[in-house]
Amino acid sequence: MASVIEKTIRAAVTPVMTGVANFNRKRLPEPEEGHPYLTGVHKPMQSEETISAMQVTGTIPSGLDGRYMRIGPNPVTPPQEASYHWFVGDGMAHGIRIQNGEAVWYRNRWIRSNAVSDALKEPRKPGTRKPGSDTANTNIVEIGGKTFAIVEAGGFPVELTDELDTVKHNPFDGTLTNAFSAHPHVDPKTGEMHAICYDAPVADTVWHVVVSPDGKVTREEPIAVKDGPSIHDCQITENNVLVFDLPATFSMKRMLAGYAFPYDWNPDHGARIGLLPKSGSNDDIIWCELDEPCYVYHPANAFETGDGKTVVDVVVHESTYASTTFGPGGNWSRFERWTIDPATRKVDRKILHDRPQEFPRYDERLTSQPYRYAYAVSLGGENGDFDVAGNELFKHDLETGETLTRDFGAGRHPGEFVFVPRHEGAGEDEGWLIGLVIDAGNETSELTILKADDFLGEPQAVIHVPHRIPPGFHGNWVAS
Repeated sequence: MASVIEKTIRAAVTPVMTGVANFNRKRLPEPEEGHPYLTGVHKPMQSEETISAMQVTGTIPSGLDGRYMRIGPNPVTPPQEASYHWFVGDGMAHGIRIQNGEAVWYRNRWIRSNAVSDALKEPRKPGTRKPGSDTANTNIVEIGGKTFAIVEAGGFPVELTDELDTVKHNPFDGTLTNAFSAHPHVDPKTGEMHAICYDAPVADTVWHVVVSPDGKVTREEPIAVKDGPSIHDCQITENNVLVFDLPATFSMKRMLAGYAFPYDWNPDHGARIGLLPKSGSNDDIIWCELDEPCYVYHPANAFETGDGKTVVDVVVHESTYASTTFGPGGNWSRFERWTIDPATRKVDRKILHDRPQEFPRYDERLTSQPYRYAYAVSLGGENGDFDVAGNELFKHDLETGETLTRDFGAGRHPGEFVFVPRHEGAGEDEGWLIGLVIDAGNETSELTILKADDFLGEPQAVIHVPHRIPPGFHGNWVAS
């Protein structure tokens, strides 16, 4: 943890560095062909909409009663393209309410950071913020019966109404001190949420944060690191939390140059994964080294084996932030199974599927248990760059090794699909896959409901949204 002296020095130096960054930002060259995350399918929406009586193809299951919600970056005013990074855009939440076999409404709302409220000429929303870090744009979840927009790197959660209007910036009713994550994971046995969290200005510490079922932080355990790693996600097993300490780290050079997202590829940092007991301390972590540098944004599930090892399935990127300052970048991605051996402190890597892909999801009732199916979205672009405008959805059978591919067709781009069980006692894969699909040719979107156990069959239902919802990050189903 930073000492009083370190905090004093940081407080004195930060304004100087910010001034240098602001000066250099004005000197950055604008992209010649437009910013790739501000044009095409990524072109931001310009308004907030409320739509009812949407057209539906097929039949919405009567048992679906709740909201599908998705969030992503959508700048409220045109940013300076030279310094803009996809990960820092103003958050915009989208939601579709489903009840009694009908699509009751669609809404999209900007998450009210101070900058968004000022741009919309509205009073600023109340609550507790980190200085200069009140944008939430990465995930939207239910915690303790409330809807939250959440983000990593130090920003506090933002509480929303069921209709996606911003209530306040809310660090879990004052129980969160340091930082949160875009990817908390629920322990099905306890209902607690576990997350590994980092704060961008803090280079030597990340935290294991636990949130109780009623939405209060009960643990913020510091973990010693170096270089300020960007830890986007984690995963849990029956006994441990997995800490992905990989070589994407804070870059003073990029920050001073004026780039809005100051992280870079740093293979000298090394690559390791930690097994932290859920109630353990930094001294209890078993760090296991990877032979080659790589990066993981998102794991699927993880579980422990009878011989004391841990298995985790992950989408692996050869690198990130290495080839562009506009987005993730990188040369390839693929789906792998990592077997972590705490005895040898090594990680065995096995390729499960070598096509570029991202956003793996599974039946989250099985978190920390052996499972069979994972679902992921194909990536477009050359060399597997993190271009979300792919056309396919994958269903991986981890028992047989077979992968089914659902092709949505040219100009049709699926985002992350979430699994929803058909009923309380449903088996794995006995449920719905729900996600947004962009129809780029018509500038529209569709909320598509697939039968997970009839993956290549006709959709159960398609809810038509009469405008294009830009590609975002993460979506979830919240039952009423």
